[in-house]
Amino acid sequence: MAIIITDECINCGACEPECPNTAIYEGADEWRYSDGTSLEGKVVLPSGKEVDANEVQVPISDEVYYISPDKCTECVGFHEEPQCAAVCPVDCCVPDDDHVESEEVLLAKQRFMHPE
Repeated sequence: MAIIITDECINCGACEPECPNTAIYEGADEWRYSDGTSLEGKVVLPSGKEVDANEVQVPISDEVYYISPDKCTECVGFHEEPQCAAVCPVDCCVPDDDHVESEEVLLAKQRFMHPE
């Protein structure tokens, strides 16, 4: 499952540089699938969704840092635990029950965004 940042976030920004997928953005900041990944142009995500990786996406939150669930792999393929949760001083990086994925799916998503 992806990680979500709750509204208890104090906007300290500690999580953002820790994300190996560049899936964390400051509130109100636009994002792209291509940010910090190997994705370019039109791609089909592992979920089957077709996107333009370079196209600007609407911010998920206007108030606090947020995580793009399509890019979050819970750090699978990089670290033993989600790094955002490990550094969060207020424990607001928690599992997102709306985006449950197996470790196998998370690893496939990681390999898709960062092919060797």
